Parts: sequence; structure tokens; C-alpha cells
Amino acid sequence: METTQLLMISALQHVAYCPRQFALIHVEQVWAENFFTAHGQLLHQRVDSGEAEQRGRVRYERSVSVLSERLGVMGKLDLLEIRDQSDEGNLRYFPVEYKRGKHKTQDWDRIQLCAQALCLEDMRGVSVTEGALWYQQERKREQVVFDEPLRQLTLSAIEQARAILDTRKTPAPTSDKSRCKACSLVELCLPDTVRVDKSKAYVQHLFEAPCEVSDEDIE
Repeated sequence: METTQLLMISALQHVAYCPRQFALIHVEQVWAENFFTAHGQLLHQRVDSGEAEQRGRVRYERSVSVLSERLGVMGKLDLLEIRDQSDEGNLRYFPVEYKRGKHKTQDWDRIQLCAQALCLEDMRGVSVTEGALWYQQERKREQVVFDEPLRQLTLSAIEQARAILDTRKTPAPTSDKSRCKACSLVELCLPDTVRVDKSKAYVQHLFEAPCEVSDEDIE
């Protein structure tokens, strides 16, 4: 697969959160900073600046690049814990993603982490069954199991993102208006305006409606 077709793993969180946000960023090339995005970037800069280290039978590698040509995704892990499980050198891979905010009931962050695990599996020929999300605001680590439902959600997010990139069409705003409040693109997206704008549907109706031609029109 050509590298120009590869999706960034971080983009999967965007499409899971709001397909319109994904299209604005990755199709229309629109971006805007707010407090949350700036704070998140500072957090990842601190995480990425750390060096690899060994503590007992666990090795900690930071800013690890991963790739799956099979899925067409690539990205970078904040932290990879490589745990030596036995004297024979049986290694267990455990990805960790750092997040600025709080634990979420939705799977947006888990999808991003699961995609990292899928890449590790393809690259190293291993089974990656668990990982973790570290939430800075709560100082809390959430264990994530890469079960079949989460894997299917992740594969669906990849397919949805690729479909948007292929069609180059920006979807309508999400119906969950609460997501718009924390989005840095809300002033550029104008979700409330787009929701009430019927012009697109009207134009589409004009072109889809059957054309009736009278005898006067062809004289």
C-alpha cells in the first residue's frame, strides 16, 4: 500500500468523535487551536521527550512509531511497555496513550489505542490483548481490553475515515450538540447554521426531481 494512502491513527479519534470534524481537518485542511488542544500538545511534548528505560523486567519505550500496511494506518505510541513474562523471553506488549482530560464513557480514545495495538500485532507478529489510557486531569490510568467488539469498532472507524477521504465530502454536523461545545473548530464548522440550512437539500431535490416537458417547450 502506498504511504500516501495511510491514515494517521490519531485521525480515528476525530472520525469517531464527529465525522464532520474529521473531514474539516483531513479533507478541508482546517484547524484551530483552543485551550484544550494546546494543553494536549504540551502534554504529549513532555511525554515524547522522555528516554527509554528499564525497570526490572519491564522496558519503557516512548514515542514509538507503528504501521500496519494491511489496515493502511500509521502513528506514534506515547508509551510502549514491553514486559518480560518468563525466563524464556516471552514478551508482552502493552501500549499506553496519554490524554489531557477525563475518562470518557464513549470509545473515542479506546479506538485510537486499539488501532495502535493492531499495528503492533501486524508489525511484531504478537497478540496484544490489553493497553491503558492515562488521563492527566484525573491522574488516573484506565485499563483497556482489546476485545472483539472494540476491534470491530476500530475497523469500522478506519473504513469510515477512508470513505470520507475517498468521496472528499464533508458530512453534516453531529446530532449530539454537546460535542460541539468542546470542539476547537466550532467557529469554523458553524454546526447550528448548517443544521438549519436547507439549500443543499433543495438543490439536490431540483436535480433529482423528474423533468416534465410540455408540448410548448419543444416547439
